[in-house]
Amino acid sequence: MTLHAQYNPITIEAALRAVKPTPPFPPIAERSAWHTVRQHLGAEALAETLARAERDAQTPAPPLPATLWLDFARTGQRTNYEEPASRRRRMLWNLTLAECLENQGRFLDPLLNVAWAVCEESSWAYPAHEAELTDVTYPYLDLGVAGTALTLAEMDSLMGGVLDPALGTRIRAEANRRCFTPYLTRHDHWWLFQAHERNAANWTAVCNSGIVGAALYLEPDPARLADMIARAVLSLEDYLATFDPDGGSSEGPGYWGYGFGHYVMLAHLLAQRSGGQIDLLAGERLRQIASFPRRVLLSHGVYVNFADCDPDVALEPALLHYLAERLALPGLHGVAAAQAAESPHRAYFDWGLRSLFWLPPPDATDTYAPVPHDWFSGLQWMLARANPSDADGLVLAAKGGHNDEMHNQNDVGAFIVHWRGESLIADAGRGRYTKAYFGEQRYEFFVNSSFGHSVPVVDAQLQAAGAQYTAQLLAHAADVDCDTLLLELRDAYPAAAGLQSLRRRLTLHRNGAAIERAAAPYGWVEVEDAFEFREGPASFESALITFNKVTMGENAVLINGLRGELRVGYDPDVVAARLEQHEDIEFDNGPRTVYRIVFCPRENVQQGTVRLELVPV
Repeated sequence: MTLHAQYNPITIEAALRAVKPTPPFPPIAERSAWHTVRQHLGAEALAETLARAERDAQTPAPPLPATLWLDFARTGQRTNYEEPASRRRRMLWNLTLAECLENQGRFLDPLLNVAWAVCEESSWAYPAHEAELTDVTYPYLDLGVAGTALTLAEMDSLMGGVLDPALGTRIRAEANRRCFTPYLTRHDHWWLFQAHERNAANWTAVCNSGIVGAALYLEPDPARLADMIARAVLSLEDYLATFDPDGGSSEGPGYWGYGFGHYVMLAHLLAQRSGGQIDLLAGERLRQIASFPRRVLLSHGVYVNFADCDPDVALEPALLHYLAERLALPGLHGVAAAQAAESPHRAYFDWGLRSLFWLPPPDATDTYAPVPHDWFSGLQWMLARANPSDADGLVLAAKGGHNDEMHNQNDVGAFIVHWRGESLIADAGRGRYTKAYFGEQRYEFFVNSSFGHSVPVVDAQLQAAGAQYTAQLLAHAADVDCDTLLLELRDAYPAAAGLQSLRRRLTLHRNGAAIERAAAPYGWVEVEDAFEFREGPASFESALITFNKVTMGENAVLINGLRGELRVGYDPDVVAARLEQHEDIEFDNGPRTVYRIVFCPRENVQQGTVRLELVPV
């Protein structure tokens, strides 16, 4: 049964009226609960929390003038407006948390000032989404609006009993004007229904979660609330449909944490508000989706980062712990324990609040046991691990797919080789988000073009964007000795490439026998590109992308990592190699140098094979 068939406005309203819910999280008046939080934080974290709030109490809310809003339209840069707007929302969390922990009243006035300033903003949207100065008579609903509505609603739930009552009235009026009414009465929100030109994506989960989540706190009319929930349930079916049959997301683990994390937030709030009668986490399908990050780990705290995904993504441990308990997936406790970096999201209300209450049980295991092979059939993603019991073991991650995926990069046939906790053959990840990055020039950016991926360049032609530029799965197999993915990549390239066929075979070998040029006790990866042109000889290049130092030899290339090395062998009688250094490639945290190692036949031929042996040493 579909979600919207199971949960229609009539059944939803009946469920809402049958329950007198308690707050999802304890308000400030519940001192025993907040005393427990104090104890859990410990003296050092408590002191740091209070110190942050003391600084914020002495700091006015950053100004957000109209010219700052227009900065994105004028320069294409997002951060000049987004950072001070985000600073206001971090202040809301810092001041609320400190007051809940201390309960002395000294943060109430600063909190009132910041919350009132947020209510005064002309728009809660991001300029990158709305662009022109906002039309206050026609609110635009985006990620920023949804997040702000939920932040103010949860702040009011915790603090409403001790703040000026006028603030609660103002929050309800603003949420209704900016969120609830346009959500219910308009149909031009592209993320809401699949019928729009753009497909569902993380926006669908985040916007529904924030707006309807806020309504679960603030909307007093059960009938109106039921209509909002029913609309969200129908929309969220589109979001769940973006996951492949095995629970994989082409947006990658970073946007899984963002999109599905907000889906889980709303599921929790709905279950609490309905006394468990509305359950959006029921069924094996949800368990598959929840398991996605566990299945795309390369090593402790490092995930596959195809598409617009950072290589150092940090998932929210609170989300993983909640799912581990709620869906009986204990392995997610181990994934949380293996996080290499602390999630930045807990500096804000949504995950900051949940990190205090969505905790692992005392007996939760902190171990993570991967399997030798993971396969996502809809995405054509393969993860092969040479020795799953070795946390530093060799891992091959490879993908087929097409070039119109969510947060797409032109990367059909791309792969990652991970060794001793480092991706020595890397997916560069996402570039810095700007106006141009999501505009007509998107695939001119190095990181988004196939030139910036470990895929071939064919007769000087790169892969093209669009769902028709796709891989054909020819074979996929996994056994004790090796895991193999065989793809036909001809259709990923425009007709001008002149391809009759381009078959890429990616194999992780687990055996420790000697191969042609070196022993491989840790396993090894074989890359084989067999190509044929329709008409006569043409140029062909296979490429490897890395951030690491590269040493070129006569018949091998050595890629030097921090803890290990990768030897790339090839037949010098057939293949020539060269190194390209691409400097100042723009990423979110600044420019970096990327190295592109190119392997090509020694002369142009009509058909041939480029074969590489990647051996960890």
